[in-house]
Amino acid sequence: MIGTGLYTIGEVATFTQIPVRQIRRWLQGYRSGNRTYSPLWSSELSESPLPRAFGFHDLLEVRVVHAFRRYGVSLPTIRKASQHAREYFERPYPFTCRRFLTDGRTVFAEILEQAGDTEDTRLLDMARKQYVFENVIRPSLYDGIEYDENGGAQRWFPPVNRKRRIVLDPARNFGKPILTESGVPTEALFAAYRVEQDSRRVAAIYEVPIADVEAAIRYEQQLDEQRLAA
Repeated sequence: MIGTGLYTIGEVATFTQIPVRQIRRWLQGYRSGNRTYSPLWSSELSESPLPRAFGFHDLLEVRVVHAFRRYGVSLPTIRKASQHAREYFERPYPFTCRRFLTDGRTVFAEILEQAGDTEDTRLLDMARKQYVFENVIRPSLYDGIEYDENGGAQRWFPPVNRKRRIVLDPARNFGKPILTESGVPTEALFAAYRVEQDSRRVAAIYEVPIADVEAAIRYEQQLDEQRLAA
């Protein structure tokens, strides 16, 4: 699993702040009436001994799908665009590759024209014949993502983490949140803080800067709030 990440669907929901119900439809498929709909793409771990678990790229891709859904793009259109983009970019997880930031508008414009999906026509600027891409793919979706030399997403610094003290890196701790420098899991630091009730004491125990401990505490508290709100 090193380099892939390992998440339950609940963890994907917590880390992305997207409801589990929505993520389950996208990653596991669903039934509607007499029809069964397959997942939008095959999970990174679909062929592993843990087919109900998900990888780092699954986690990042659902953030983009969520943005399109919030803007009103239908799931059939997203499905077609995902399939087309995989072929277009020759990548299994195209929505979070660097090239998608610029070429994605072309992909969606082509899909919309092919599908003739009237509910999505507002996504196309009919005067310029260009997809109004910036209205959906906002910079915040890609802020904090670091890419490798091939343009693939390599690790993600969560948005509440301005100084990048916390990272989700599939090559470390199965992609779970850790301190960037030391690699200590934020969950472990927060658990220690609940016992000690003293961030300085926790910093001394783990031999990490107090600022890192405080960042981990704030991050885990936000995750707790997200879980309660779900």
